[in-house]
Amino acid sequence: MTHVLVVDDDAAMREMIGSYLEGESFQVSAVADGKSMTRVLAARPVDLIVLDLKLAGEDGLALMRERGSPDIPVIMVTGHRRDEADRVIGLELGADDYVTKPFSLRELLARIRAVLRRVEAGERRSRAKEKRVCYRFVGWELETLSRRLTSPAGEAVPLTAGEFNLLFAFLKSPQHVMSREQLLAACHVHDEEVFDRSIDVQILRLRRKLEANPSEPQFLKTERGVGYVLATPVEVL
Repeated sequence: MTHVLVVDDDAAMREMIGSYLEGESFQVSAVADGKSMTRVLAARPVDLIVLDLKLAGEDGLALMRERGSPDIPVIMVTGHRRDEADRVIGLELGADDYVTKPFSLRELLARIRAVLRRVEAGERRSRAKEKRVCYRFVGWELETLSRRLTSPAGEAVPLTAGEFNLLFAFLKSPQHVMSREQLLAACHVHDEEVFDRSIDVQILRLRRKLEANPSEPQFLKTERGVGYVLATPVEVL
């Protein structure tokens, strides 16, 4: 269920919004202040926040800045149509929409659904864009969707999950030195790929697949005492 966090110091308003949204199949957390909002955000994922900017003794705009993740969409609730300055500042801080009291619950529901649709569409575009990425470097190509590595001679070179993630980490940060800890974190994504071996062994395996002479690497180089670097430009296709 989509989890909506309602922050409003008016108990009657919290109850009305919460009951209505629960009747529309949302999971709702309704709180009265910023401290409670922070507790809910720390306890479980929140998909959208409905935030009253005029909380007693608190600055709703400050709470929006402090909501933790800027990726959580926010619908502001303002008390008067003349509160234009607050609405503008809120939108500039990353709010996704607003409603002005008094508002109908049907309007609030429509705005919540519209914001969630936009967020979902944006996530789909981001995933599709990421999946379509192809990296080219010194004649090699890596397609992220198929996880296919192709040599300069046009031959497919198989990669383990760990090798793919290691190479992917290098390709996202070409010509930047990466520590062993950074590379190990990039590879550690599947239970079967939890390494009890050194990251150096993984580098050696990747060099054997990429380098003409793995003992004298030309582009997957060691920075002694620091880590490793993909010392070549990378073209993103």
